[in-house]
Amino acid sequence: MQHIYLQDRKTMSKKDKIETFEVDDLNLVPELVDGKHRVIPIVTGGDETQEETELPDTLPILTLRSSVLFPGAITPITVGRDKSIALVRAVNAEGGLLGAVLQRESEVEIPTPEDMYKVGTAARIIKILEMPNGNLTVILNGLEKIEICEYVATEPYFTARVTALRDTAPDMNSMEFEALVDSIRDVALNIINISSSMPKEAAFAIKNIDSKRGIINFICSNMELSDDDRQSLLEAPGLLARARKLLEILIREQQLADLKNEIQERVKQEIDKQQRDYYLQQQMRTIQDELGDGEDAEIEKMREQAKKKNWPKEVGETFEKELQKVERLNPAVAEYSVQMTYLQLLLELPWNDVTTDNLDLKCAREQLDRDHFGLEEVKERILEHLAVLKLKGDLKSPIICLYGAPGVGKTSLGKSVAAALNRKFGRISLGGLHDESEIRGHRRTYIGAMPGRIIQTIKRCGSSNPVIILDEVDKITVSNHGDPSSALLEVLDPEQNTTFHDNYIDMEYDLSKVLFIATANNVGNIAPALRDRMEMINIAGYLMEEKVEIARRHLLPKQCELHGVKTDQLVMSDSLIEKIISQYTREAGVRSLDKHIAKIARARAKHIAFEEDFRAELSAEDVEKVLGKPKFLNEEYEVAGMTGVVTGLAWTEVGGDILYIESCLTPGKGMLSLTGNLGDVMKESATIAFEWVKAHYEELGIDPEKFTKCDLNIHVPEGAIPKDGPSAGITMVTSIVSTYTGRKVKDRIAMTGETTLRGRVTPVGGVKEKILAAKRAGITDILLSEENRKDIEEIKPEYVEGVTFHYVKTNQDVLNTALV
Repeated sequence: MQHIYLQDRKTMSKKDKIETFEVDDLNLVPELVDGKHRVIPIVTGGDETQEETELPDTLPILTLRSSVLFPGAITPITVGRDKSIALVRAVNAEGGLLGAVLQRESEVEIPTPEDMYKVGTAARIIKILEMPNGNLTVILNGLEKIEICEYVATEPYFTARVTALRDTAPDMNSMEFEALVDSIRDVALNIINISSSMPKEAAFAIKNIDSKRGIINFICSNMELSDDDRQSLLEAPGLLARARKLLEILIREQQLADLKNEIQERVKQEIDKQQRDYYLQQQMRTIQDELGDGEDAEIEKMREQAKKKNWPKEVGETFEKELQKVERLNPAVAEYSVQMTYLQLLLELPWNDVTTDNLDLKCAREQLDRDHFGLEEVKERILEHLAVLKLKGDLKSPIICLYGAPGVGKTSLGKSVAAALNRKFGRISLGGLHDESEIRGHRRTYIGAMPGRIIQTIKRCGSSNPVIILDEVDKITVSNHGDPSSALLEVLDPEQNTTFHDNYIDMEYDLSKVLFIATANNVGNIAPALRDRMEMINIAGYLMEEKVEIARRHLLPKQCELHGVKTDQLVMSDSLIEKIISQYTREAGVRSLDKHIAKIARARAKHIAFEEDFRAELSAEDVEKVLGKPKFLNEEYEVAGMTGVVTGLAWTEVGGDILYIESCLTPGKGMLSLTGNLGDVMKESATIAFEWVKAHYEELGIDPEKFTKCDLNIHVPEGAIPKDGPSAGITMVTSIVSTYTGRKVKDRIAMTGETTLRGRVTPVGGVKEKILAAKRAGITDILLSEENRKDIEEIKPEYVEGVTFHYVKTNQDVLNTALV
C-alpha cells in the first residue's frame, strides 16, 4: 500500500511531523493542509516496468520555478503566476494532461521559451487547493519524461509539441543495478541520520518502499539537492544511468554533511571551552574577592604604592586618572591588562629618586686609574664634573662622546665612571638600530607597545641619574621607520632633555641628571646635528709601553681568573708581552691582545688539568707553540738607502700604519700609471705630484727628455688592501723626484701631508695614530705640515719621545729635508 506524506513541498524538514493516509482518501487533503502541513512526493506503481501513457502531440507547459517532477512521483506545486493559474484551471476543467518543465533561472519572473529546459515530465492533476493568498497548490502525478520539440503558442499560456522519452529499465536480475539501489538506500539513510535538517521519519519511508524505480525517484524528489542536480537526474538516459548519477550526488552530499558536522563540533567545543574559562575566571574572581586578594585588592595596593612615590605632581594626577579608568574596566577585556602594565611601569620608574654621588675626588681618581690605564683626557673631564658638583651642588650632566679605534676601552670606561661616581650603570647598544620607536617608544594604541630603550634602561637601573653608555652611536641606520639619530637629538641636548617625551608613558621625563657617554669608531658617520650636541673626546691608540702595562695590570689577571689559572702559574715577562704585541697583533687597542692572552691561558689550563709538567714563566718558544709563527713582521722600517721608495704614514680604523710609495721609470712616452688598489682621491694626489714635478724640472735638476721618453709607474704595496686619501701627497712628490734625479731618501724618515699644484703642504688628520705607527716601525724623523705643529704640542711628551719633527711649508722644504 502506498501512502501520501504531508510535508513541505520541496524538502523534508525535521520540525514538521509526517502524517499518512490512503491514496483513496485524497478528498481529505483540504481539511489537513493548514499552512503547516503540505503534501510531499510519494511514488506510484509497484513493479519495475513503466506503464505506457498515451500522450498527445501537444501539451500545455507549466513552468516550474524551483521544482523538478519525476515520473511516478506525486508532488505538490505552488502556482502563483497568472499564466500558470489559467493553465491549471483549463487543464483541470478538461481533465487533460500538462507538461511540467523547470526554468533555468528561478529569478526570472516572466520566462520565455529560451529560459526553459528542454526535458520535463508529463503529469496529471490530482487535486487543486485554493490558498488564502490567491495562489493555488496543485498536486501533480508524474507520468512520463518528455522532450519539448518546439513551442507552438505562448498565449494564454505556453503550448509545445512534445516527444515521449521513456526510461529504459535494466535487467531485473542485474547485479550492478541491485547493488546500486542498495548503496543508494544506505547512503540516503546515513545522510538522514547525520543531517540535522532531515526528519528521521523519512528513513521509515525509504525502508518501506520496495520498488527499485520508486526508491530512486522518491530519493531524487525528496533529498536536499540543487535544481541543477535534480534536472541532470531527470535527463539521465535510463534508470541505470539515473541510479549511478544519484549515487554519485548522494556520496558528495554525505561528505559535505560530514564536513559540516565536523566544523560545527569544533566550533561547539571552542565555545564550550570559552564558556568554561569564563565561568572559572568568574569563580576565581569571587574567591579572590572573598579572600580580599582580587583585582580590587591589587588596584588598592597600587594606589598605596603611589602614595609613597617621589614623583612630580602631574605624574601622580595622571596615575590616579588612569587607575580610575581601570576600575571601570572588565578584567576580561584586553585593554585591562594593557592599562595595568602601563600603571605598573609608572610605579617602577624612579622619577625623582637619585643616588648620591661620590664627591671624594681622590677616591674617584683612584677608581678610574685602577680600572683603566691612560685615557687621561676622559678622566680629567669626569673629575672636572665632580669638582663642579662638589662646589655648586647641582650641574647638568655632560654629554660625552668617546671616539677612536676598536678595542681602546671606550665601552668599558663607562662602568668605571659609574663606579667612580657611585652611580648605577646602563648600556644601550645602538649598532644597527633603524627604528625611531626604539628610542621614543611606541604609542599604547599599538598591540605589543613598549617604552623606548632610554626609559627601559632607567627603569632597570632604578635611579634617574645613572651612567648610560650609548654604544656604537656611529652605526645607527635610517629606514622607512624613521631616523633614530634624529630622535637622539632630544635625548642628548641638555636644553631639551629635561622634558624628554616617551610615546609610551606619554609624559615628560627629566633626563638631565643622566650622564650619557656615547662611543663611536668613525666620527664622520655621526649626523652633524648630533655630533654638535656632544663633547667629542678622542681616544687614540696605545703606545707599546702602555699596552704592556695594560696587559700586565689588567688583561693577564683577568684571563687567569676566567680560566681558573693562578697568577703564579702563568707568568709573562714584559719582553714576551712586547713580542706578542708586535708580532701577533696590529691594532690601536688591546682587544686582539686580550684574545691572544686568553688563548695562552687556555693552553696553560690544559697543562694544569692534565697534570703535565710546565714552567710558570712562559718563553718565546712556548708562545710560538700556542699562537703559531709570528703574523706581522713587515712593519719595521726596511727601505734604507733606496732610490724612489719613500715611507708614508696612514690612518686606519685600527690605528696608524706605515706604507711605502714606490716609483720607477720605464721606456715609453711619458705616461703615468698608478697601481696598488688606490682610490680616486689618492690617484688625484699622484697626478698633482707628477704635474708639479714636471712644472719645476729646472730647479729640481731633471732632464726634460725623461718626461717624453720614459713612463712613470707609482705603486703602493699590499695591492689587496684599498687605499685612499690625500695625505700621501708629499710622499709621492718625494718618490717621483728621487726616481727622476737618482737622489736617495734619507734613512729612517717618514712623512705625511697633502700637496697642492702651487707646492704648498697642507695639514692632515690622525697625527697621533700615525706617530705611534712610526715609532713602532723604528722611524726617527717625521715630516709634517707647519699647520700640524699645534697637534704635536697637544700630544703627551711620552708619545713623541725619540722622534724628531720637521715642519715644512712647501714641497721644496720636503725635498731639502728628505733627500740626500
